[in-house]
Amino acid sequence: MMKKRILSLLACLLLLAMSTTLLASCGETEDSVTLYVYNWGEYISDGSDGSLDVNAAFEEYCREELGLNVTVNYSTYSSNESMYAKISSGSAAYDVIIPSDYMIERLVAEELLAPLDLSLIPNYAYISEEFKGENVYYEGDSDLVYSIPYFYGMVGIIYNTRDVAEDEESLGSWDLMWDADYTANILQFNNSRDAFGTALYKLGYDVNEATDAQWREALELLRQQKAVIQGYVMDEIFNKMKSGSAAVAAYYAGDFFSMYEDNEDLSFFYPREGTNRYVDAMCVPAASQNKELAMHYINFMCNEEIGVANAEYTYYASPLTTVIANAEYQECMSEVHENAMEILYGEMASSVPTQPYMNLTPERLTMLNSLWEELKVESSIGDGIYVCCGLILAALLALLIYHILKKRRWAKLYD
Repeated sequence: MMKKRILSLLACLLLLAMSTTLLASCGETEDSVTLYVYNWGEYISDGSDGSLDVNAAFEEYCREELGLNVTVNYSTYSSNESMYAKISSGSAAYDVIIPSDYMIERLVAEELLAPLDLSLIPNYAYISEEFKGENVYYEGDSDLVYSIPYFYGMVGIIYNTRDVAEDEESLGSWDLMWDADYTANILQFNNSRDAFGTALYKLGYDVNEATDAQWREALELLRQQKAVIQGYVMDEIFNKMKSGSAAVAAYYAGDFFSMYEDNEDLSFFYPREGTNRYVDAMCVPAASQNKELAMHYINFMCNEEIGVANAEYTYYASPLTTVIANAEYQECMSEVHENAMEILYGEMASSVPTQPYMNLTPERLTMLNSLWEELKVESSIGDGIYVCCGLILAALLALLIYHILKKRRWAKLYD
């Protein structure tokens, strides 16, 4: 009897093991994989407004060309720093990320990126030469390739022609961002590197090699600017500039076109003192579990059709020579703005000095964070303190007047 029970138990365990294996194989097969992509918000053609859904197109490509059942798990971040926090902490595993140049330099230095196998990325041949070899200033001195450019561009100033006259003296200069004529109508970047960059460029200092004293001078300039700005913004800039609730803002050239579509009173220039030129590039984290598939994804993004779809959707400058030469793309951009190609790729973009942001030393990063906190604490708390103090003083004054009047009434009664 005992033997029968043991045999029955073993049979049940065997059936359970077989069913578990069967269920597991139904959920995830060797040909089924999830690719985790981490990108900036609004930075890929996603199928909205009649655009091509690039991630869905990649999934179809994988089924038809690679024989793989791939699902792209796509999520977004709002800053290089928030992306870095996740990658460096190991709290999340991604297969493709798209950081900016100075952050790529930092990730390479900390060995958080995997070198790319260019044999899996043949479309690398269509990347402009200015983003290859010795021209790649953000990957260190290694002969290895850690990134493939996705988009690039420059920071400029957007302004509303209804508010800013064409003969305004500060037009064409960073001075417009400090012009008291537009008090409470100016928007400043809500991130430390770009905000301090505007001040350092205005002062004529090197944004990567500025001395401690020059950084403090930039802080003082930003303190002065607080008297004229409406606020520190990032994504909020779109609604404010589209609606005309702000007149002047520093932001990226590609985003100007998105705003212009909804408000044709807007115009744009690159400040003559100099500005930031940035590159956002596709990388594979060292912790990726799907490195080969990630490189197929990067290669797919460098395909001409996909590159055109992304460039038409985002309005940023493409590093792909095939995209820049594409007649459909050129026509699309000219419909968005008559000078779009000139602003992105022409003499207007090459006529002012530019500097990229390089990865700062740990000491400089600590100092920058400290200066930014100093500025923002004053901005967020300082005005509040003045308001609170004013209310308290007003209340005390009202109380004092009340007691004086009360005393006089009592005095009259006794008289």
